[in-house]
Amino acid sequence: MSAEESLVRAEELLARLESTRAELERLARRDDAESAIDVLTELADLTRQVEAELAKARRETDARA
Repeated sequence: MSAEESLVRAEELLARLESTRAELERLARRDDAESAIDVLTELADLTRQVEAELAKARRETDARA
């Protein structure tokens, strides 16, 4: 996967992250703690995926330099 592809994937994940964060806010307003925990887990997973894609892009860019 190229650096550009990794960055596109990271942007897609960031959009999902923002959507999931908004869902967490909705759950917080409803005091739905159980569902909020599930969403927090999803946020953590998405964050790890974004970090992995950015690391891939960085490695690819460094390899080309």
